[in-house]
Amino acid sequence: MNDNCFDLLVIGGGASGACVAYQAVCRGLKVALLEGHDLGGGTSSRSTKLLHGGVRYLELAFKTADTAQLRLVREALLERGHWLKHAPFLAHRLELALPTDGLIGQIYYRLGLGIYDALSGRSGIGSSRLMSRARMHEALPDLRSDVSGGVVYSDGQFDDARLNLLMALSAERHGAVVRTRTPVVELEKDSHGKLCGAISESADGHRERWQARVVVNATGIHADVLRRMAEPDCQERMLTSRGVHLVLKQRLCPQGIGLLLPSTDDGRVLFMLPFFGRTLVGTTDTPCSQQQAAMPSDQEQSYLLDYVKRWFPGLNNIEIGSCWAGGRPLLKPADADMNSSRVVREHEVETLQSGLVSVMGGKWTTCRPMALDTLTAVEKQLGQSLPPPEELPLIGADANPLQTPNRLIAQRTILQDLLPKSPQQAEQIDHLESSHGLHAEALVNSWSEAEREPLSSVMPICRGELQHAVETEKARSVTDVLARRTRLAMVDRDEAQRLTPVVNQILEQCGHGNSTPLELNH
Repeated sequence: MNDNCFDLLVIGGGASGACVAYQAVCRGLKVALLEGHDLGGGTSSRSTKLLHGGVRYLELAFKTADTAQLRLVREALLERGHWLKHAPFLAHRLELALPTDGLIGQIYYRLGLGIYDALSGRSGIGSSRLMSRARMHEALPDLRSDVSGGVVYSDGQFDDARLNLLMALSAERHGAVVRTRTPVVELEKDSHGKLCGAISESADGHRERWQARVVVNATGIHADVLRRMAEPDCQERMLTSRGVHLVLKQRLCPQGIGLLLPSTDDGRVLFMLPFFGRTLVGTTDTPCSQQQAAMPSDQEQSYLLDYVKRWFPGLNNIEIGSCWAGGRPLLKPADADMNSSRVVREHEVETLQSGLVSVMGGKWTTCRPMALDTLTAVEKQLGQSLPPPEELPLIGADANPLQTPNRLIAQRTILQDLLPKSPQQAEQIDHLESSHGLHAEALVNSWSEAEREPLSSVMPICRGELQHAVETEKARSVTDVLARRTRLAMVDRDEAQRLTPVVNQILEQCGHGNSTPLELNH
């Protein structure tokens, strides 16, 4: 059995685990990140793709005088600004229209969204404004005719799987050990009952020991499994809620302005968003077991389609390109039973008697504050203060984040000369920059002319990109490549299925096993 020694062992390669590893490396710690499947393979690649404070949380905060909800909104809005600044190729500003009923509705939401704007402080990305009936129907031409106007506000839209991946790979570039398909099967304790490491086991039965001064549990909806492994009698803290999304082939948001429905019949919020030239519709909120978190039901799909038909009644033959689900990691209060309704999207960092540090709850937008709070708990376990963070840019960004946008613009001119002169060239440039940022030029330069040719009319991915995913980005299955390194399977499952043989061929050429099927609902 191989032994490895680290300051910090992070178990779980989703958004929170990748961010903890990245922030820890920035502070000079020797870090290992172990993921049992693929980076971002669970909930972290199945979000609504929004960096947002949460309009519904703001409304709930005022209706219930809940300061916890208000704190969550404020924190998330500041983090939205952080990612728009530090990863502008992965995240961008998105306008959303909220339809209103009459003057009172307009005043209510205009005031509420004005507070939403104010809470973001210097991280604001634009003021909300009223939208006339004519402008509303110009932006959303198929919207039902009785909508008399609305309010428009701004949030952020991002590529969740790519940000997750690049945080982990950036940590690796700066010294972390990052391993996928490496499930932890056992935790080890010293003679005082304190955790001192873990044992992983690969698919072929090979075991490795990972000795560490501190172990962090960042396994999302599965956090209780590791907590029980450390201390079998500890109280379960996690609840899971399934969020289902549909991607429609119809382009309902042709001007890039999304639609927010603030209150459904059962009190939920629904989004209809521009998404790779299609329309993303979501999400549901269904309590479920961990095993069912990624399995959308027919009832949930019908629920979403019903609202599409209500708000876009003129649509004929609605076509679904893809459907996926993910489990939200909801954190119940420590003193509540498992059916408690006192569940918010706040996070908590817990340290068990054995020394296991667990980061639980939260949401994508706030993964960085979650990581920083986790490192505060790690400091206590280490018995020493960590040094101030070194500024280590995300892969694809400039060391000075303010320079990234200008350099991306300059890179476009170079890519025009490198890429095929096809009708998809502008779209391919957008695609490569939004996936790889400032590394796009170097990647394209490393590919042959044949490897640069777009393979799909739905999304201009090329063979060079698929090979890069396998050779450099730790992709080991068709689903890794087509659902997470590129997002084709999340947009058009049939088109991804068509390219499955190409990806399997690349996987086999790179020595990564037999052919695998495309699997979204796992």
